[in-house]
Amino acid sequence: MGLIELGILLLVASVCGSIGASIAGRSYSGCFTNIILGFIGAMIGRWLSRELNIDDLFYFHNIPILWSVVGSALFVAAVGFLTGSQKKKE
Repeated sequence: MGLIELGILLLVASVCGSIGASIAGRSYSGCFTNIILGFIGAMIGRWLSRELNIDDLFYFHNIPILWSVVGSALFVAAVGFLTGSQKKKE
């Protein structure tokens, strides 16, 4: 994997993590945190899509975009529930 492909992968993971956190109603600022959320969301999303036998329609550099966002939202909601953290303030 080249440096440009790695950068694209990190950018996509960051965007998916940000969208997932927003859907879950949590505010985690920071690019690194969003990248982690995106990668964990991609793992959770792939597992969930295999269990439900539903394929993702949108892949970008072998990352299932829709399931990454869904997995990120589920992960952020679960972490928020377990830690009892506050929702983001409007």
